[in-house]
Amino acid sequence: MTMKPLNDERVEGLIANLLRAGVVIAALVVIGGAVPYLAEHPWAHVSYRAFHGEPNELKAVHEIIPNAFSGNPRGIMQLGLLLLIATPIARVVFSAGAFAVEGDRMYVGFTLIVLAVLLYSLFGSFLIA
Repeated sequence: MTMKPLNDERVEGLIANLLRAGVVIAALVVIGGAVPYLAEHPWAHVSYRAFHGEPNELKAVHEIIPNAFSGNPRGIMQLGLLLLIATPIARVVFSAGAFAVEGDRMYVGFTLIVLAVLLYSLFGSFLIA
């Protein structure tokens, strides 16, 4: 099997498919958690007078993943949101790889700076605390 050359249109198509797939997978995971959650709590009433955040076991990545794989519907929905957040990060990683294959060092540098900012915004609170 021969590989097609990596031109701009092909890279744009691959990135578009990556973003589409990430959003669809994230939505399916969220729905996969929402259906059992709503089945368990069909008449749940939401109070908008007071804010109640997520429980501690659903706030950190290292706690969400085991919670989701244990079958907790809220953990599954949180995992879907993590996948949605990971989608643009995967796009930036893919772009850096595509620029590296094309030999465009300046754009690789810019893309890695964007990736560093994204990762710092996501995980920076762990470094400060």
